[in-house]
Amino acid sequence: MGQGVPYEFLTLYFILNFMQAVILAAGKGTRLRPITYHVPKPMVRVAGKNLLEHNLDKLPKEIDEIIFVIGYLGEQIKNHFGDEFEGRKIKYIRQKELYGTGHALHVCKNLLKDRFLVMMGDDIYNKDDIKRCIKHDFVMLVSEVSGKFSGGRIKLNKDGNLEDIVEGTHKRKTSLVNTGLYVLTDKFFDYKLVQLPDRKEYGLPQTLVTMARDYPVKIEKATSWLQISDLKGLERAKKILEKNR
Repeated sequence: MGQGVPYEFLTLYFILNFMQAVILAAGKGTRLRPITYHVPKPMVRVAGKNLLEHNLDKLPKEIDEIIFVIGYLGEQIKNHFGDEFEGRKIKYIRQKELYGTGHALHVCKNLLKDRFLVMMGDDIYNKDDIKRCIKHDFVMLVSEVSGKFSGGRIKLNKDGNLEDIVEGTHKRKTSLVNTGLYVLTDKFFDYKLVQLPDRKEYGLPQTLVTMARDYPVKIEKATSWLQISDLKGLERAKKILEKNR
């Protein structure tokens, strides 16, 4: 942007290129107890940093602002990071009731601009994977697993985009599972949140399946993803991260 560029053009350029990262960090982390009795799960330390710091360090330069959705012991996150992290402004919004990932995204609806990254605050992602994802308007980052597993299997349409999420126990040579990282636009909020069966929770990926009927939701495969759902997963992440330090 050189000298003499009209102010209106500069403003439009900023708006079109401004990108936010929403980090969902409100959960109680019950499967990491007793650690999480006094520390929110995203603030658990592993290999010299807390989980949030690991992910913030991997955000690409295109991310201008960070929004933390906090809940359980959320003041610890706010006190630790303050209003800025390495030049990026930070905002906080509280999810007062833990009604799922779809609800968590909706509570910060009024803070979001056109296009944004969404990621879980308690898993660790790969920087290059995030860079590839932010090239799309709508994308879900998935991981390939082998053999039998229980949970949601990602089903693709003929174009290789998201078609459905099939819950249950799956016995396949390889399957794709959701990592909880997405790029979305504000069009997501045009769709009614999908409630999970027999639970007062609303799923972000399940709602995204509804949206995928109108907009192609691209699929990117993760080169690495550390899912930290329990103490065993935390120990595994610790060994991998310390080996790569």
